[in-house]
Amino acid sequence: MFKKNDKAQALEINQQEIVTIIGEGFTFTGEIQGASAIRIEGKVIGNVHVDGGVILGEKGNIEGDIITKSAIIFGTANGNVTTTHLEIKKTGFVNGEITTDTLEIELGAQYNGKLNMKRPEQILKEAS
Repeated sequence: MFKKNDKAQALEINQQEIVTIIGEGFTFTGEIQGASAIRIEGKVIGNVHVDGGVILGEKGNIEGDIITKSAIIFGTANGNVTTTHLEIKKTGFVNGEITTDTLEIELGAQYNGKLNMKRPEQILKEAS
């Protein structure tokens, strides 16, 4: 009866309960893997592979690749980002290759790297 639109999908990370937080002043070295959403306010040295979504806070820093369903970047990401939906906020900085279906970049955000985008129709055709 009701069709789920792209805007509703983009809001999913904001509606999820964040189970894991790496606080400001903490440094985590190693790979992070999980199913639920994570908020990073500190520093992560290693890859982040989280199904639920990643929120990188203003003072947050990731030195590694990010693989997730949805990501919101307020801080600094040095590595490749692979996601379905990506938002880079005005305080955000991404240095690396981005692969995403949808991308939102606020005025003032910084991005250096290569961008790969596919429309959902293209992904379905390639999968067939």
